[in-house]
Amino acid sequence: MRSKEKISYFYDGDVGSVYFGPNHPMKPHRLCMTHHLVLAYDLHKKMEIYRPHKAYPVELAQFHSADYVEFLHRITPDTQHLFSNELARYNLGEDCPVFENLFEFCQIYAGGTIDAARRLNNQLCDIAINWAGGLHHAKKCEASGFCYINDLVLGILELLKYHARVLYIDIDVHHGDGVEEAFYFTDRVMTVSFHKFGDMFFPGTGDVKDIGEREGKYYAINVPLKDGIDDTSFTRLFKIIISKVVEMYQPGAIVLQCGADSLAGDRLGCFNLSIDGHAECVKIVKKFNLPLLVTGGGGYTKENVARCWTVETGVLLDTELPNEIPENEYIKYFAPDCLLNIPNGHIENLNSKSYLSTIKMQVLENLRSIQHAPGVQMQEVPPDFYIPDFDEDEHNPDERMDRKAHPRQANPA
Repeated sequence: MRSKEKISYFYDGDVGSVYFGPNHPMKPHRLCMTHHLVLAYDLHKKMEIYRPHKAYPVELAQFHSADYVEFLHRITPDTQHLFSNELARYNLGEDCPVFENLFEFCQIYAGGTIDAARRLNNQLCDIAINWAGGLHHAKKCEASGFCYINDLVLGILELLKYHARVLYIDIDVHHGDGVEEAFYFTDRVMTVSFHKFGDMFFPGTGDVKDIGEREGKYYAINVPLKDGIDDTSFTRLFKIIISKVVEMYQPGAIVLQCGADSLAGDRLGCFNLSIDGHAECVKIVKKFNLPLLVTGGGGYTKENVARCWTVETGVLLDTELPNEIPENEYIKYFAPDCLLNIPNGHIENLNSKSYLSTIKMQVLENLRSIQHAPGVQMQEVPPDFYIPDFDEDEHNPDERMDRKAHPRQANPA
C-alpha cells in the first residue's frame, strides 16, 4: 500500500459557461456546479488544483485528422451556413451543434486530460481528475454523440509514452465506441465498456462479441446490459470482470471514464444506479493502486451529475461526505432536500441472473485467451512506432506501422 496518494485536479471555469443550445441535453454548466460542490465540501484543500493548458491544434491532431481539427478551429455559428458540405462530412449539426467558443471548449477539456496524463507520467501525482473530459464518442474525422475531440484517446496516447499497457474502463450508460475504435487493433490498450445495449440505443455498438481484431483481438471487452440494472448486479459484475482484467493484463496505468448518465433518473439514461453504486466502481479501481486518470462523460440530470462527481472526488481522496449539502452558489439546484443521496430508480430491471451470468462467462472466457498473446514485455516501454497509428487509409492494414523510432527516456512504472 503506498503512502497517502497525491491527487491533481484540473478545472477551468470557462468550460462551464459554454452553451450547446436551448433544447440540447448537454449542459456544461454541470461542471461549474460540480466544482462549487467540491469547494463547498472543502475537498480542494486535500488536492492540487490546476487550470489546464488549452490543447494546441497539433496536440489534437495526434489522433484527429488535421483537416477536421482545422475545421473545428475555423467554424463559427455565424459562418456555418457557408459550409454545409463540411458540416455533413464532419457530422456537425443537431447532436453536435456549432456554438460560440466551440474550439476553445474542446481545447480546455482535452488540455485537462492531456495535462492529467503528463502529471501521472512524470510521477507528480498518483491520481489525476478532469471532470470536464471523458468525451468518448468522438472519432478521428468526425464529431459524434455530443463529443467533438476525443480527449480520452489523447490522454491514453500520452500514457503510452511511459507505459507498456494502459487499461481503459468506461461506466457511462453509452458504449465507449470512439475509444474502442481508436485502439481496436492494438494490445497496448485494453478497453472495457459497461453500457446499455439493444433497442437502437445510441451508439448501437458494444456487443459482447466485439472483442478487437488483429493484434488487438481479445483486448476490447464489452459488457452489454439491459434497462434497469441496479447497484448490486452492476457492482458485482464490475468487480469480477475488472479484477480479472487487471490480473491478466497487468496495466501500467488506468483511465476511468465516469459518465454519470448511468445513474437512476438521468434524462437520457435507463439504469437504476445510485450514486453509492456508481462510486463503488471508483473505489474498486482505486484499490489497484495504479496511476489513475479519472474523467467525467455523459450525465444529463445536472444536479445529480454534480452530486456524483463530488462524491467520487471524495472517494478518490478517501473522504466520506456528509449527506447534507453545504451552502454554495448553486444550492437552489439541490432543493428542496439539499441532500447528496438521490432517490432509487424505478425502472424494471430487465437483466436476469442468467443473462448476467452468460455475459460474465463470455467475458471471462475471452480473457483466458490473452494468456497466450505475446503482448509487450512487462518492463519495457516499446519505441514510439508501436504506438497505434491512425492513418489506416494510407497504409496496408496488414502491415504493422514502421515509422522511425525515437525512443523516449522514460521510467516505466
